[in-house]
Amino acid sequence: MGELEHMRATRDGYDSAAAQYLALFRNAVPEHPLDNAMIGAFADFVRGASLPVLDVGCGPGAVTDQLRRLGLRARGLDLSPEMVALAREHFPDVEFAQGDMAAVDLPDGALGGLLSRSSIIHTPPEEVPAVFAEFHRLLAPGGHLLLTFQADAGAARVPQPFDHAVAPAYRWPVDRVTGLLREAGFHETARLVSAPELDPVRGFHYGHLLFRKPAEAGGAG
Repeated sequence: MGELEHMRATRDGYDSAAAQYLALFRNAVPEHPLDNAMIGAFADFVRGASLPVLDVGCGPGAVTDQLRRLGLRARGLDLSPEMVALAREHFPDVEFAQGDMAAVDLPDGALGGLLSRSSIIHTPPEEVPAVFAEFHRLLAPGGHLLLTFQADAGAARVPQPFDHAVAPAYRWPVDRVTGLLREAGFHETARLVSAPELDPVRGFHYGHLLFRKPAEAGGAG
């Protein structure tokens, strides 16, 4: 599937499902203590920075608003115009924009933090390194990345496609993702892999990875 085709399928799928996603997930994160723990840790690391935080693949905006309530200068970005419209309607105190996470209209080093929750799963695996390179470009030295994704904690070494309700998707071996993040220039801070029984819909593991862009090029961070 070519780049334009996969983006079109993802955008159109989420446009159609936007209202349903708002109803399902507006209060979902507060019900999951492990998600909250990682989001809280991310917020604690980023809060002292003067730069804003970007929630890429923000959907209808609930987590972006949670970041705002945690004291961060949070903005949201999503490929789906319908998701962005709902986010603006329901969270008017937060800035939202429509766009591609692989080509964000911000200068180098503009962000103190970047959060990506299940936003890489619809990207063809061969294009994910370019997405991570864009995340690295966007973060200022010392900035933090929190990445969450449907994970494969078994013996698989490559991403595994699964039948997502909205658009084609992949779940990733955790070590493969951490390797790609290191290749993009990030250093690991922490990881958490939640048990599959905590995902009542599909029974997948979830990976939660907290990484940091080194404070100086080539430095230890």
